[in-house]
Amino acid sequence: MTENERKKVKKGWLAVRVGLEDEGDGGFRKFTIPISHLHHPLFANLLNRAREVYGYQSTGPLRLPCSIDDFLHIRWLIERESLHFQHHSSPVFLSPCYLPSVSCSYSHLSLFH
Repeated sequence: MTENERKKVKKGWLAVRVGLEDEGDGGFRKFTIPISHLHHPLFANLLNRAREVYGYQSTGPLRLPCSIDDFLHIRWLIERESLHFQHHSSPVFLSPCYLPSVSCSYSHLSLFH
């Protein structure tokens, strides 16, 4: 696989780079997400945080300032909600703060303010 092939992202998808500066060994990982995630309130708050931390000038994938575990959980919530929406007439916006088995560890991201 050539360098150029590895950089291609499918139409309708976006490359993001997730991680925190203070996590060991660089702490960054690249993901691809559907562009539709950009419109979700949880992801919009994460984008606002990225703007505060990194500003608008960036090269390469969109950088998101959160831990990989937090990002994976946010992505799971959005995908779970999307599946729920496909089977029901109205969406149910889920927040980990309201789920009994999940503690809200995202307060540093201002996701739920």
